[in-house]
Amino acid sequence: MFNMSSIVDKSEEQKGAEAEVEGFHNDLGPFVVAAETTRMAMVFTDAKEPGNPIIFANDAFLALTGYAREEVLGQPFNFLMADGTDVSTLKRIRVEFEASSAAGAAGTEILYRRKDGSEFCAALFASPVHDKSGAIVQYFTSFVDLTKHKEEQAQSRMLIDELNHRVKNTLATVQSIVWQASRANSDPKVIREAVESRLFALSRSHNLLTRENWHSAGLLDVLHDALEPFGVTDGRAERLVIAGENIRLTTKAALALGIAFNELATNAVKYGAFSNGKGSIRIDWTTEPMSEGRRLILSWREKDGPLVAPPLRQGFGSRVIERGLTHELEGTVQLDYRPDGLICTMNIPVPGIRDG
Repeated sequence: MFNMSSIVDKSEEQKGAEAEVEGFHNDLGPFVVAAETTRMAMVFTDAKEPGNPIIFANDAFLALTGYAREEVLGQPFNFLMADGTDVSTLKRIRVEFEASSAAGAAGTEILYRRKDGSEFCAALFASPVHDKSGAIVQYFTSFVDLTKHKEEQAQSRMLIDELNHRVKNTLATVQSIVWQASRANSDPKVIREAVESRLFALSRSHNLLTRENWHSAGLLDVLHDALEPFGVTDGRAERLVIAGENIRLTTKAALALGIAFNELATNAVKYGAFSNGKGSIRIDWTTEPMSEGRRLILSWREKDGPLVAPPLRQGFGSRVIERGLTHELEGTVQLDYRPDGLICTMNIPVPGIRDG
């Protein structure tokens, strides 16, 4: 009943279609007027002829498909089918018309091709038109354009996938924080305080990225959010120097650096340059080309704090920093415990940064 067909010169068929349309208008005048003015794409086809040729198409259908009326009249119903349409799709259309004959209008989603070659998905609804003897003489078919709906579905799926990805990453980070905290200490109170501190830092980074729609975040903004709880942007501001452009960080880099800055600030307030009244910190960075690509080189330098000595074993904070920069960003971190102050140098490859 339905065969794939390209648009060809069908002058004879079109003449017959035009005659059919004239009779069609006479028989169903008021209904045709309504179909012509509706915003839903509609066609009528001749059920008596092979291929179910189109004998009427309203303006909404022409706008949807991009064809002129004379290009549509006389064409077989399936001339809009996209290239490569398989047999199962043709069967679905056949079932649609057969179902409409038995039980009124039905509906199925089909992929169609516009005149310009672009494709669109539409829900097809077909209803039969009977003559006085009860025989089906035409099919009244409407198309509901699902393009926007499909785009919204795809966007929803993408957002769900992205949310799922973020949740998994966040849970992995939390799991690592808890594991490292419990590994470093057996006191439940100390473990709780350590975990709460890191989760608070993670939460602040999440809030920053949410304000940025999770696209990226500025390095200066990440620093500000990480250091603000320690009074570094208030009472200790005169003892803090930050020098560098507001490089845009990927979400992964923003989260990892946010936690790293929290660890360094915590250490500075408890034991380092901000634990007394005269210590200072300088944070600066540049991007440098290297043989394997551009990298972000960031330095955290403390001075004039209490005398610094290398730890006897790796602490919880340094493990958190190392995990974030080494494992998450494939970067490197170097902690230099100089007597006059800690120097932390971070080296992050190009995949971890984005210029903005």
